[in-house]
Amino acid sequence: MSEITYTTVNGVQLPNLSLPETQPLGKHGRLRQKYLREHRPVLWNSLLLTGRLYEHLSEIEEAAQARIDLMLPKLAASAGATEALKSADPMRWTGLMNSCKAQAEEVVLSELIYN
Repeated sequence: MSEITYTTVNGVQLPNLSLPETQPLGKHGRLRQKYLREHRPVLWNSLLLTGRLYEHLSEIEEAAQARIDLMLPKLAASAGATEALKSADPMRWTGLMNSCKAQAEEVVLSELIYN
């Protein structure tokens, strides 16, 4: 454990505390954070008090995005959302891609976020 230093302000000693530099959380990290806080309070408190909460949420965010990036091309290929369809019928291609993205999101939510 590191030594705590203090600064005197108006005759009162205040500890010099700082938070670690972090990147803002994305959608999946925030969803996991909300789930832990509301449904798994013991795990939430454990991660929070040991200082591992942000690390956990960042890992979930990265894993979720990697999983979506891996699944989306396969789902698009199986749905028939090809470049030829994109140039021939862009509205149909957009609908298929949105459907594929929703499917991938649902898998990530059930496997990583709410588990």
